[in-house]
Amino acid sequence: MYPKVNEVLYIQIDTGDEKEASHVYKSRISEIHDDFIYMEVPLQERTGRLKKLYMGDELSIYFLTEGGVKNFFNSYVLGFHEDVIRMVRIRKPDPEEITKIQRRSFLRVQAELEIAVSYNDGRRFLSKTEDVGGGGVSFYVESDQKLREGDLLSCWLLVPYKNGFLEHVPFESEVVRVKKLPNTRSLIMLKFNSIVDMERQKLIRFCFERQFDFRNR
Repeated sequence: MYPKVNEVLYIQIDTGDEKEASHVYKSRISEIHDDFIYMEVPLQERTGRLKKLYMGDELSIYFLTEGGVKNFFNSYVLGFHEDVIRMVRIRKPDPEEITKIQRRSFLRVQAELEIAVSYNDGRRFLSKTEDVGGGGVSFYVESDQKLREGDLLSCWLLVPYKNGFLEHVPFESEVVRVKKLPNTRSLIMLKFNSIVDMERQKLIRFCFERQFDFRNR
C-alpha cells in the first residue's frame, strides 16, 4: 500500500553522522508518479527549521495508516522542482519494499573496500572501509594517522560489482566522528561534502547489490 497525496511522511536522513540520523523530520506528499514522489522540504517540528537535502541523500521513511500502523521504506533524493513551493523528488519504492514490521536500516552496508585518503597538505594513505553508503563511509586508521572531527579529506573508493567491473568513486568529505578501538586503530566516520551524483549512484548501486546478497544467504 502506497501513501497518498497530502499524507505526512516521517523522515530520517543518513549523512554519516549518528546524531543527525536520529532526528525525525516531517514532510507532506505533493505528487505521486510512476517512479518517483514529490514531497515538500522536510521540517523538524522541534525547531521549526527546514532541512536542506542534497541529491542522493538516503532517507528512511515511514507513514501512518489506519490504527496508527507505521509503514517503513527506504528511498533517496533524485532531484528538486521549483513550483509555488520547492519540492523534493524521491525514489518511489516498490510495493514489496514497504514493511510494517520495523524501521529498516539505511542503505548502508558493511563492506571492506579499498579507500585512498588525501589530506589538504598533500599527505596520502590507503585503508579499508568498515561500511559504505550513499551518504558517507567509515574506515579504519592506525594510531600514526592523526584525524580529528571536522577534518576535510579528498578520497576515492575502489568499488567492485557482481559483473566483475571495478569503479573508482572520488569524493570530498568531512570527518564527523573518530571512534577509538580497543587495539591501536580508530574508526573514522565520514560524511560526503561534495560528490558528483553519478558517482553517488555508483555507490548506491553497490549497496543494493550487497544488500540483496545478504538477504539471500
